Amino acid sequence: MEQQGKNTNGWAWEKPVLGIETSCDETAASVVADGRILSNVVFSQTDHSRFGGVVPELASRNHIRKVIPTILSAVEAADLSLEKLGGVAVTQGPGLAGCLLVGISVAKGIALGSGLPLIGVHHIEGHLIAGALEHPDLDPPFLALVASGGHTELIHVTAWGTYGVLGRTRDDAAGEAFDKVAKLLGLLEEGKVTMGGPPISAMAESGDPEAFDFPRGLRDADGFDFSFSGLKTAVLYHLRDRSDTQNSKERADVAASFQAAVIDVLVHKTLQAARHLGVARVLMTGGVAANASLRAKMKSGVPDRNFRVYAPSPHLCTDNAAMIAAAG
Repeated sequence: MEQQGKNTNGWAWEKPVLGIETSCDETAASVVADGRILSNVVFSQTDHSRFGGVVPELASRNHIRKVIPTILSAVEAADLSLEKLGGVAVTQGPGLAGCLLVGISVAKGIALGSGLPLIGVHHIEGHLIAGALEHPDLDPPFLALVASGGHTELIHVTAWGTYGVLGRTRDDAAGEAFDKVAKLLGLLEEGKVTMGGPPISAMAESGDPEAFDFPRGLRDADGFDFSFSGLKTAVLYHLRDRSDTQNSKERADVAASFQAAVIDVLVHKTLQAARHLGVARVLMTGGVAANASLRAKMKSGVPDRNFRVYAPSPHLCTDNAAMIAAAG
């Protein structure tokens, strides 16, 4: 492939790369070239809201219907043809097996039919690369907090391609806890809202984050692991033990107190790990990193002006194919 140049991270950017992402309930395709996003198309499924979580079989069938139109839209939006691409990158895992199979099968077909190289990308590495897409000064070493519906991990990035996991959730991911609590609060509107983070964040704006003292799992424990199952259960018991009238009046306070508990643990553990490693850069990425309160709390907790916190734009925090194309 013809080399087009390098971005300030030192990566060699090649001819445009098509990225395909189908690891969960977003069908996404993107074209990235020379460190620039030429197109980024995402189809978000809303069918799962009535179930309170993603249904793998339903998600897979939706990917089958949407993946080809999404890819064609991304290539058209980039004003390119397949002949002008330098490769095809696709999420190879982790994710839902049936959903991954759809994206990988289509990517293999495109690569085979066009003669383009096929690059499998680890979904979490894609989230790490998303930070560098918008922040070319984000050079290793740095610490990354990857927080989403399926993952909550602290990763030490010593070099691009060299990663060490310091800690991860022992049970529920932070995003999963947001989803389940949003269902308990009746915030997942059928056919419209499938992720719990945005509606809880919106409702929390009018609530008191100190109204209820929900548990902070493993906050002060040794090590850098997380736990959110106890917090989720505490909210369940809290709502169960109060009347419908009380719960209706206190929904905003419950949302704010729950969100404060999650953010407190994420910020505390992340900054503790950064001090342990002696790094001066922290990247927040993954769907939960789109939360405005988390961003504000993390930045307000930095030790000094030489310490920097990075986060992609919200649309690059959630699952997307631009990060997959860039990683590829």
